[in-house]
Amino acid sequence: MNYIEHLSKDTKLRKVLSEQDPVELTPRKNIPLRLCASIMSQQLSTKVAKVIFHRFLDLYGGKEPTPRQIAETPFETLRGIGLSNAKTQYVLNVAQFAIEHKLDDKKLKKMSDEEIVALLTQIKGVGRWTVEMLLMFTLGREDVFAVDDYGIQSAMKKLYKLDDSNKKEFKQKMQAIAAKWSPYRTYACRHLWQWKDDG
Repeated sequence: MNYIEHLSKDTKLRKVLSEQDPVELTPRKNIPLRLCASIMSQQLSTKVAKVIFHRFLDLYGGKEPTPRQIAETPFETLRGIGLSNAKTQYVLNVAQFAIEHKLDDKKLKKMSDEEIVALLTQIKGVGRWTVEMLLMFTLGREDVFAVDDYGIQSAMKKLYKLDDSNKKEFKQKMQAIAAKWSPYRTYACRHLWQWKDDG
């Protein structure tokens, strides 16, 4: 896998890579639904997020709903699976936006990363981080760097001995290190998350 060769030029990252199996990016279908799932899982542990997502699918007989089906689900019903008022509203916002903009996998796959960020962050409740997770985990884009992700920040702070007392400078340093990983920044992020979890 050529990404490992490229990322191994970074000696600190090379050590992380040598202790782990290679990762594969597998694009997934039904992007609007994945965006809803991403909103539901914000600030929750993976375990709790899974439970809530399963309850969500149960509302639709265990099948993946279309944006229209989600949009037609009463607020209280969505609220009842354990979502906060804000998250319930955001999920409905995504469904509505997907209908109005005829968002489907084909349309999004043709767009560049930044075009997708610009489009989807128009939805109230969807920030840049949420779209970056979508680009990495659903669209399988190879060169995404989530500078605002807490896990990536703590991993890089530890691995590169960075000082984060000045947030702006800290993020600039992270960006500068990550620039050398391009065009495989997603892979680097995936390995850093795993390293942080293993550590």
